[in-house]
Amino acid sequence: MSEVSSLPTADSVVSDESPALVTAGALLRAAREAAGLHVAALAVSMKVPVKKLEALEADRFDLLPDAVFVRALASSVCRTLKIDPAPVLSKLPHQHVPRLGASEGGINTPFHAAGERRSFSVPAALRQPAVIVVMVLLAAALGVFLFPEWQADTATNAVSISPETVQLMPTSSSDAPDPVPPVAVEPVAIAAVAVASAPEVLTQSPPVVVAPVAVAAPPLGVGSAPVPLVGQHLVFRVKGASWVEVTDAKGQVLMRRNLIQGDDVGVSGALPLSVVVGRADVTDVEVKGKPFNLAAIAKDNVARFEVK
Repeated sequence: MSEVSSLPTADSVVSDESPALVTAGALLRAAREAAGLHVAALAVSMKVPVKKLEALEADRFDLLPDAVFVRALASSVCRTLKIDPAPVLSKLPHQHVPRLGASEGGINTPFHAAGERRSFSVPAALRQPAVIVVMVLLAAALGVFLFPEWQADTATNAVSISPETVQLMPTSSSDAPDPVPPVAVEPVAIAAVAVASAPEVLTQSPPVVVAPVAVAAPPLGVGSAPVPLVGQHLVFRVKGASWVEVTDAKGQVLMRRNLIQGDDVGVSGALPLSVVVGRADVTDVEVKGKPFNLAAIAKDNVARFEVK
């Protein structure tokens, strides 16, 4: 007695539904549930995205690439579930449903019959981008080829002298213009004119006598006395080379200068005054008539303070 083994069919898995109403996706889903597999586990074992298996079981063939892919995926599922693929494949579409898409030709594309011969148009050919590029390249190559020869010919024509020009040049000195004889000037007349004009010049310019101007000498000791600086907000007295910068409340620089030994300078302006003293060790400052100690606020021999 011989035993005949056969694979279970998808129709045997779905027996309570009418065969006409059962779709390929329903057959695959019933077979997967009968095998006790989740759709995610089946997708992992087949290395297929879960979305594609769900679309196949839901008969959403429009979400899949084409009919060939649908039939191949269904066959792979049947092989994994170990069922007969014939009933499933019989319910799948054999041809891919055409999709609406952009056509190759536009709406203004001219129609040509199969046996019609297309006429060649020179303007239409010249408007092609490839033809324009080729023509530009040819013109550039022709210019590069002809420009050196044209430049060399121009230089040769500029340097060379034609024989006709050489023959037209005068060869004898008889055609040369006669030299103009020099005009003789009598020295006696010039001397007479000079002698006659000399007394006139002397008479027109009488001698000028310049009287000495007496300059009064300044009294001694006037420059040595210090100039009083009364009413100034700031007074600077320096004992060596230093520099000072004073800015008023409006940001206007009232003083920015270098001072030398012996300088006494005063400045006033809109309060508060921002003061920067370059060398605090040789500079004495009076603020509103009172001495101000720079050593207490100086840093690296530079003092900065405000007068309010």
